[in-house]
Amino acid sequence: MVLSVVQGCEEESSSVVSSVFASRYVQDPPPRYKMPEKSIPKEAAYQIVHDELLLDGLPRLNLATFVTTWMEPECDKLMAEAINKNYVDMDEYPVTTELQNRCVNMIAKLFNAPSADQTKQAVGVGTVGSSEAIMLAGLAFKKKWQNKRKAQKKPFDKPNIVTGANVQVCWEKFARYFEVELKEVKLREGYYVMDPVKAVEMVDENTICVAAILGSTFNGEFEDVKLLNTLLTQKNKRTGWDTPIHVDAASGGFVAPFLYPELEWDFRLPLVKSINVSGHKYGLVYAGVGWAIWRSKEELPEELIFHINYLGGDEPTFTLNFSKGSSQVIAQYYQFLRMGFEGYKKVMSNCMESARILREGLEKTGRFQIISKEKGVPVVAFAFKGNDRKNLAFGLSKALRNYGWIIPAYTMPANAENVTVLRVVVREDFGRQLVEKLLFHIGVALKEVTDAASSVPMIRLTVEMKADESEMNVGEGTLHIPAASVHWKHDKPETVDTQVPIMDGKTKGVC
Repeated sequence: MVLSVVQGCEEESSSVVSSVFASRYVQDPPPRYKMPEKSIPKEAAYQIVHDELLLDGLPRLNLATFVTTWMEPECDKLMAEAINKNYVDMDEYPVTTELQNRCVNMIAKLFNAPSADQTKQAVGVGTVGSSEAIMLAGLAFKKKWQNKRKAQKKPFDKPNIVTGANVQVCWEKFARYFEVELKEVKLREGYYVMDPVKAVEMVDENTICVAAILGSTFNGEFEDVKLLNTLLTQKNKRTGWDTPIHVDAASGGFVAPFLYPELEWDFRLPLVKSINVSGHKYGLVYAGVGWAIWRSKEELPEELIFHINYLGGDEPTFTLNFSKGSSQVIAQYYQFLRMGFEGYKKVMSNCMESARILREGLEKTGRFQIISKEKGVPVVAFAFKGNDRKNLAFGLSKALRNYGWIIPAYTMPANAENVTVLRVVVREDFGRQLVEKLLFHIGVALKEVTDAASSVPMIRLTVEMKADESEMNVGEGTLHIPAASVHWKHDKPETVDTQVPIMDGKTKGVC
């Protein structure tokens, strides 16, 4: 959640909430940052909140987010029916708990969890998103590493985790909150994911795991988990360590199994011990659901699991929070049931086709370099060619806002920060018609940005220069004007009419 600041005394104009159409129900506007003294009619409360929310961006035109922004009305109805159910009340809502269990089983099998050995069955939990799932997976790795180091009577106070510099910010949160050193493999221009060779070189006896990303947030690219598994297996054999792998499949976990079934990134690789995935991304559910799956129960230390009974019955839980809604879990099960493997494959294929059309349309302009890869999640990341790429990228992002589109511009992480990228996340509700409209608006906005960059404000100055007695014998000199200079040379007195360009966007000059 965003960290909010408690407001102090304010100007009268900003201390109240404008009521607009609600004024027919209420005459006095309610305070903005203080609870109102009196109640107001429900119609007025609705209208006030509704009117303020009109200034939000349109979710379907928000191409910055991976999060699902459309679901079928039947699923919306199911979510509304379950909105008052507390997810953690397992004894009171046993069917909801059973639906979560079914989802965990389906996802584990989708990720090829081993099932032949009944003593090493996969386990998993539902979370509020991949951020919580990553925290839980990281805690399991840390605790298991500490337990082993304690048994060996070795120091256990300096755990580290190896990742690429392209990881999502939740990994940095985990490292800071739970006191784990984050060792990042730097990127380089043209290579925007973690290099498995460099990652394995950074592994030491204190490394609790190496985190690989299936679908980088910067350009949608898959990291080579299979090569990482091979190299890390060789290093473990040489050193006697058993450093494992965690796969952050927040974005790609519901893409790869349907589009690239031959790609080995999951539990088919022996060192992959846990995987997280976001149900609210390409799992096709509204924001608020993620999943953490472990290869077997032995990868999840027992001391991290809490058993509670004050709600009735024994309830084993592994979570960072407690109460939360059931709607998203129910929606996830609906999607699995409704779509099946065939449906998910069709949706992902359609997304990739839309991404292809967008990519080809951008290339036809001749202005952009495509940063994303064709094999990955349905993301199109692109950068301007030539000079002044950074200013043009941010300018285009801002210009597209005028047409309702929300497309982020950002610089790449360390060692590639000179590359500024725009990124479009292609979701199920971003079809061909919207792609073509976006390409048209990019063309219009591109002309606006280019014209603005090439036009330099001009100030026309008429300067009359007269030398005083102290300068009568000086042959030449310089007259300075802010952000410009006019060189003058002593000659016969005359009026000089000069145009002086003022740079850096200034429109006024002082002489």
